[in-house]
Amino acid sequence: MATVTLKSNEFHTIGNLPKVGDLIPAFNLVKSDLSPFTSDALSGKKVVLNIFPSIDTGTCAASTRKFNQVAASLDNTTVVCISRDLPFAQKRFCGAEGIDNVVMASDFQAGSFGKDYGVMFTDGPLNFLLSRSVIVADENGKVIYTEQVAETTEEPNYDAALASLN
Repeated sequence: MATVTLKSNEFHTIGNLPKVGDLIPAFNLVKSDLSPFTSDALSGKKVVLNIFPSIDTGTCAASTRKFNQVAASLDNTTVVCISRDLPFAQKRFCGAEGIDNVVMASDFQAGSFGKDYGVMFTDGPLNFLLSRSVIVADENGKVIYTEQVAETTEEPNYDAALASLN
């Protein structure tokens, strides 16, 4: 279990992020068009998983905008933005913001992604939502970078995450 804060109040997650050197766990998510999105779709590509509580918060929206901006220039890399928001909310946000370089994916059905990746909150006002985290994996699915943002209201370290792709 990891401990993170929200406005300096401590909360916990169900586990810990995968470690550098581990393979990313398989997952089944739902895209904003309600089609399935699985880890198999990422085979042979570098992956940035931008994980956050809800697209309807300023920090989560900012991270999605930032990763969308840089995604267009990344070679053989897919950026996946993951939350437990309903796919309809993700689609509404992307349409309004012109977000089209990232894959939006929801863990709303079973919450298995949050459990398997250790990022689901187990207490506090964000209970059952996902802790702000970034995981980067190489073309073979091996984790090369992780960050679980210590203070939920802060953005991830974009520079470190993107540098790990080189």
